Amino acid sequence: MKILVTGSAGFIGFHLTRTLLERGEVVIGIDNINSYYDVGLKYDRLYELGIEKEEIQYRKVIQSKKYPNFTFQRLDITNKKDLISLFNREKPTKVCNLAAQAGVRFSISHPDIYLKSNVEGFLNLLEECRKHQVELFIYASSSSVYGLNREQPYTTSQRTDSPMSLYAATKKTNELIAHTYSYLYNIPTIGLRFFTVYGPWGRPDMSPVIFAKSIIKGSPINIYNHGKMYRDFTYIDDIVHSISLLLKVGIDKHKQDVIPYELYNIGNGNSVCIMDFISMLELYLGKKANKQFLPKHDADMISTLADTADLMRKIKYKPTTPVEDGVRCFSEWFIEYYRTKISADKYIAVS
Repeated sequence: MKILVTGSAGFIGFHLTRTLLERGEVVIGIDNINSYYDVGLKYDRLYELGIEKEEIQYRKVIQSKKYPNFTFQRLDITNKKDLISLFNREKPTKVCNLAAQAGVRFSISHPDIYLKSNVEGFLNLLEECRKHQVELFIYASSSSVYGLNREQPYTTSQRTDSPMSLYAATKKTNELIAHTYSYLYNIPTIGLRFFTVYGPWGRPDMSPVIFAKSIIKGSPINIYNHGKMYRDFTYIDDIVHSISLLLKVGIDKHKQDVIPYELYNIGNGNSVCIMDFISMLELYLGKKANKQFLPKHDADMISTLADTADLMRKIKYKPTTPVEDGVRCFSEWFIEYYRTKISADKYIAVS
């Protein structure tokens, strides 16, 4: 099995790539390494995979110095010509698409970037999967597709036609396009609605890293909706283990009259108050937060909570890492990583 992982320098993509490589799979990684957040973190993740920054150039295929079964190429999924060349050369049997323009709030001010990357790039990938008869296409959706839906816990059978951000709208569009390709071309597709993923090597634009940096530096933490926000925090190891199992199980596309299209929530099944999450960070970082309470942001959902019964039936696994354990592991990584690193906002002294 040869697996193409797009967004392999990203948070989830990095962890999934490493897990698959340690499992002995052959992995092709691609990433455009854009500057939406600190590219230094992306290069450090790649270094952990045996890819050195000095070797990285657009379109250049790089062999990992750590994993003989891994090659990486800096490539953008919106570049159709480059994708065609990649598929013709590598002929992946399965694809896991984790490449996307992330960020709910950023989508309000930069809508064009989201349409190009999250919709056009997504379509480009599916077209190549169609041409090359790829066995399975797994892709990242988001809990944000539930939008204005107030019925919780969220189940994949609920309506998702009221998104609150363009980011959410592009993720819903991905699900619709995937369904179309599964129906028309019998391509097995699995969409994964992730719920607030956190853990070591996390994105610096997401709340856990933002909160941790502010706590260490003593700068104010912006807490929206006056702290009355709840999230189904899901630890990265649970996400990756679920994906790796789905890659193994796949979909039986030969079942008569059944479209090979599936959707799953991947969440912890536990909605945690943002204030409680911050308290855990304070405990493990050993410092109190300087809290600044603000009104609700228009693009923010007040609460998220996943029903993962379908996922459990599919792979016999349910994400279960307690938030306390996850925050402790994240905090330990954060202190170690930022002790000596220069990030986008310069040196952070961690005592």
